[in-house]
Amino acid sequence: MALRLIGIGAFLLGVFVLVPVFIAVTGRWDFYYTLTSVALLSVGAAGVWLTFYIGRINIGQGAYALVGGYVSAILVMKAGFSFWVTLPLAGVACALISVVIGLPILRLRGVYFAMVTLVLTEVARLTALALPVTNGAKGITSIPLPGELSILGLTIIPDFAGLANPKLAFYLMGAALMALTYLVLWRIVNSRLGHLCRSLQQNEELAASIGVNTAMLRVLAYSISSFFGGIAGAMFVAISQSIYPSSFVVTDSVNFMLYCFLGGLGYVFGPMLGTLLLYFGWDLLSVAKQYQLLIYSGSMIALMLVLPNGLLSLFDKKESRQ
Repeated sequence: MALRLIGIGAFLLGVFVLVPVFIAVTGRWDFYYTLTSVALLSVGAAGVWLTFYIGRINIGQGAYALVGGYVSAILVMKAGFSFWVTLPLAGVACALISVVIGLPILRLRGVYFAMVTLVLTEVARLTALALPVTNGAKGITSIPLPGELSILGLTIIPDFAGLANPKLAFYLMGAALMALTYLVLWRIVNSRLGHLCRSLQQNEELAASIGVNTAMLRVLAYSISSFFGGIAGAMFVAISQSIYPSSFVVTDSVNFMLYCFLGGLGYVFGPMLGTLLLYFGWDLLSVAKQYQLLIYSGSMIALMLVLPNGLLSLFDKKESRQ
């Protein structure tokens, strides 16, 4: 327990103190956007990991990121809501939509469920193109930066537009959201709910035979997963100050899944590690030019063959340990 607390403390120190100090010293301010993107992508990947935890292959997280982004953008631009109010609302909206979608499709398993979720991202993109409220292909642009968040007259988060370095503020916000997301995910996995979800992954029929409400658990896990995707999408909109139907596509949904595979499906923090390595790895391989995708794909296949339980399995001989 003490070792775990030391590890968590070192991680938080590195993320919230050492990284800003390093960037300030080196002057590489562009790293803030890169690291913020990694943090938010890992939030979306955390949701995908949770659906894997109940034995479902989810390749549709991009759809919920897109929906969450549009919900936030529309509420800010057309209804005058504060971004801080739209952030949880975007997640809740995605969770509600996922309940409606999940009730019929969560009965499917394996490749059948994966194929249906893969289609969801394209359906979301085409819907965004068709609806007048989303402005079609023009998207929604010129979205203002997040304003001040205050409680009882006390400023909790300052107005981003008035800051000298909004990139640092976005990074800290993204890192805080990532830390909170994985804290919640870890707590779910190590709770009674997590144990029940694990029973679905191992033997769903046996779990149902002893009285576990498998249908409710599937929908609950899927809605939590979609909530994470929605808030990640809303945060991306705040950073880019715009959103288009092509902001999240099928490739993004596939990447969310790959982040989980690379880090390790048996480890809560697997998606975070997978996101960091794949995001930076793709950029580093740009020197290979036309061979970039070939090397990337070959490396992924080799890693899956050598480390089928993900990179974190290198540090733990016990399989599927959180």
